[in-house]
Amino acid sequence: MTRSRYSGVVRKIGVIFITLFGLLTMTFVIGRLMPIDPVLAVIGPDADSSTYQQVFEQMGLDRPIWVQYFYYLQAMLSGDFGRAILTGSPVVDDILRVLPATIELASIAIMVGVGLGVPLGVYAATHRGRLGDHLTRVITLFGYSTPVFWVGMVGLIIFYAWLNWAGAAGRIGFAYDGMFTSYTGFYLVDTLLSGNLEAFFSALRHIALPALILGLNSVSFIGRMTRSFMLEQLSQEYIKTARVKGLSERSVIWKHAFKNIRVQLLTIVALAYGGLLEGAVLIETVFAWPGFGQYLTDSLLMGDMNAVMASVLFIGLVFVFLNLLSDVLYKLFDPRTQ
Repeated sequence: MTRSRYSGVVRKIGVIFITLFGLLTMTFVIGRLMPIDPVLAVIGPDADSSTYQQVFEQMGLDRPIWVQYFYYLQAMLSGDFGRAILTGSPVVDDILRVLPATIELASIAIMVGVGLGVPLGVYAATHRGRLGDHLTRVITLFGYSTPVFWVGMVGLIIFYAWLNWAGAAGRIGFAYDGMFTSYTGFYLVDTLLSGNLEAFFSALRHIALPALILGLNSVSFIGRMTRSFMLEQLSQEYIKTARVKGLSERSVIWKHAFKNIRVQLLTIVALAYGGLLEGAVLIETVFAWPGFGQYLTDSLLMGDMNAVMASVLFIGLVFVFLNLLSDVLYKLFDPRTQ
């Protein structure tokens, strides 16, 4: 049993290593094949040929691609991901700087997704074929298929331009920028810890609309999957037995059927959260949200492959971590999987 568990851990570590190595290799090769000249991104299009050649050699682009890749791996293993063209700072420092904004946005969005998606899915499953089920499916289909950038622009027009409920671009009003101490990088937390309630409500106004719009897609995904899982459980014999025994419908649904889909929902929520961290690019662009998504977009437009490759590797690490976390939670909620 111990040997089997040990071999399983080794196999999982091997899969993680191969996945990240393959992801990094593909990103490096694609970056070198992209029709973007990294030298021009550094020196600009007006530099003379001698300057171009000098920077070209300094960046190691005169070497074969496999040699470039070897040196990049060597630097990466020592923690050096290079410097970003856009900021001139180490890429790792840039990612750590912009990451809290995206984590805060995605965390509120996933709370919206779980808080609305799960009840909607359960309601649709328990009212299968009725009006409520049809309405729920239409709502989830709309949220899943509507482009998030379009919803974002419409939301800005309605809730910012017309109603003045939402904040403008950025994470907080200009008047409150720098008026509180940054403890965690999460503005909602830091403003409260600093005791600045006006800054807190300003940060809340700015994050509410993009988080709700980003969470709409999660509501659709989680709601549809919850409905599917619940329908499968409600058709099982133990549910019929529980009803025959006279248990209340509430008890049958939440204490029996829903209890048996919690493990499946953990994976769905983890994947949805990873997707929010990765897929916040468009919503951050629309709302000028200074997070990881906007940083990755700007890096791509600049042809900054150091920043792009580090960002892609980080996204891969996020999904690997979330998968590992879901495996651990699987075993906590369902000991049979151990």
